[in-house]
Amino acid sequence: MGDDDRPADGSRTPGARRRRRLSDAETAQRMLRAATEMVGRSGLTVSLDHLSFEDVIREAGVARSAAYRRWPYKDLFFGDLLKELARAVELSSVAGRESEALVRRVIAERLDWLDTPASRRRLLVEVLRLGGEHDFEMLAGSIAWRSYLALHATVQSLPPGELRDEVAAALAESERGFLERVAASWERWAGLLGYRIRPELGISPAVVATLASATLRGLTLMAAVTPEAARQRVTADPFGTGPAEWSLAALGAASVAATVFEEDPTVTWDEARVAAVRAALSD
Repeated sequence: MGDDDRPADGSRTPGARRRRRLSDAETAQRMLRAATEMVGRSGLTVSLDHLSFEDVIREAGVARSAAYRRWPYKDLFFGDLLKELARAVELSSVAGRESEALVRRVIAERLDWLDTPASRRRLLVEVLRLGGEHDFEMLAGSIAWRSYLALHATVQSLPPGELRDEVAAALAESERGFLERVAASWERWAGLLGYRIRPELGISPAVVATLASATLRGLTLMAAVTPEAARQRVTADPFGTGPAEWSLAALGAASVAATVFEEDPTVTWDEARVAAVRAALSD
């Protein structure tokens, strides 16, 4: 039995059947998958110093000689891992389904608020108040989000070159997908409540999502070092819909919405419109 056929710790089990030797491609796949799963469990720091190459070999269940043949220097492995992590980021799943469920519940429990323009505005503000707080807590507690922010910091420390460009491109693609989901959600729910982006602003839903996301992102960064400030709450009536307790994240996101959205004059609120809202909540 050759060294490549032994377990990762180098031992040999008496009477054990000879294992198939892994190709370099299979070794790479197992190693990168194992390291990605390890980061998924613990999160990513600004560097990869918390990951041991030997631990990844054991986790992947590959032979040491095969791993070192594929990556003669550990830095080469960590470069490939950075690219793999950047490609694997799934920001669209962070707070996605939970946020949708929350918005549905908030609207469904307040359908009588659809009766007048003032109460519809109050309903939109309530969606923003509760939804903004929920999304902030989901992001702040998400390992995937923290790893994404760490990757952003890491890519800035990389020297100019192919690795930095590839990691940055993968992160940009993930960012676009995230903002597209947020933009579609804002447009859908605001439209359902009879609101639209003010035409004279000439901005897209993606711009609105970018502004709101920037607020949440800044506060999640603050929460790591000054959680009491990031999670501060105030009792206020910022939009003339009645006093309520606001998180800073919700207040920031709602301020963006209050600036860009207006009641859509083309929408007629009648029994058919309310029925359409009810139907949309059950989709």
